[in-house]
Amino acid sequence: MNKTVKLLQEFSIPLIAGVIAALFWANIAPESYHHFIEEPLFGEVNFHFLVNDVFMVFFFAIAGVEITQSLLPGGDLNPIKKAINPLLATAGGVLGPVAVYLTLNSLIGSPEFVRGWGIPTATDIALAWLVARFVFGDKHPAVKFLLLLAIADDAIGLVIIAVFYPDPLHPVQPVWLLLVLAGMLVAYLLRRAKVSSYWPYILGGGLLSWLGLHNAHLHPALALVFIVPFLPSAPKVESGLFEAEEGEHSTLATFEHEWKVIIDFGLFFFGLANAGVEFSAIGVPTWLVTAGLFIGKTVGIFLLGYIGTLLGFPLPNRMTKKELFLAGFVAAMGLTVALFVAGAAFVDPEIQGAAKMGALFSAGVSIIAIILGRVLGIKRITADL
Repeated sequence: MNKTVKLLQEFSIPLIAGVIAALFWANIAPESYHHFIEEPLFGEVNFHFLVNDVFMVFFFAIAGVEITQSLLPGGDLNPIKKAINPLLATAGGVLGPVAVYLTLNSLIGSPEFVRGWGIPTATDIALAWLVARFVFGDKHPAVKFLLLLAIADDAIGLVIIAVFYPDPLHPVQPVWLLLVLAGMLVAYLLRRAKVSSYWPYILGGGLLSWLGLHNAHLHPALALVFIVPFLPSAPKVESGLFEAEEGEHSTLATFEHEWKVIIDFGLFFFGLANAGVEFSAIGVPTWLVTAGLFIGKTVGIFLLGYIGTLLGFPLPNRMTKKELFLAGFVAAMGLTVALFVAGAAFVDPEIQGAAKMGALFSAGVSIIAIILGRVLGIKRITADL
């Protein structure tokens, strides 16, 4: 692979460029920006939908590949006992922010701000994963730990949105989740039939899964996460390496190899579609959300992860308490997911704007995490460029 391309991927340049472009555009010409993002291209489909509900399906699929491979023999989360710790840490990453938000709100806030408790529970999987790869290196087990944590966190977030912030015009329709199960069954049968191309899995099982989530009024971007584990894979992972090695032709590895570059560069459009926040007045909700993310996420994940080790559920090899702490801090990047929850939590434009500023401030995690990585002496583990 071209060295320049690898550098752009390694430092997440396309995503960063998209975020910067969105911020400038949304604040210099907000009407133009929102028209571009929200104007229907055909039918009711707009740019935002194409990015978040279609393109991001493949981003989360690549994340699913990472998790699937890490659970194979030789992977960083194998045996399965090692996967328990990040799931426990996920609970801390939800309970911690809620506790900090509600406690601070009782001291400096107002009853009308209580509905915002769900905002800092969010972790932006796309941005957190990419920042983690930059801080730890793409081969560090902490990246896989954080990835599993973030996916589980996102699943909990979907439940929080559905239960506590329902859209009265589009209530959740659980019966459609039967299509997700049907998609998984199709993928299972394809694997039993030893189908080696990934396309039947994507177009057969994946499409059913996407339609099930979409019609259930849950986020369809997670559709392929339910399908990817069924893709035929190598029996084990050598030395914790996850990208397809030369001569390794499993369906899972081929899918990752062929889509990785497309996803990494396509994240420019993710940043462009989601980071266009107009700067507004900063208020108490800003600090509630910021504290919930920065303090609640970090402390909650660290404490529950550490307690997990005391209960006999170890961290992945080469991951110590300082990597656990830093992974918890990186997970504080709520940004786009937190922005979405803020829009659902508050109707009042002033309160909503202040809360969204707190979500926007969480982008600062990226810079602080890089500095903390140096201060803590974190050794990056990455592939040779």
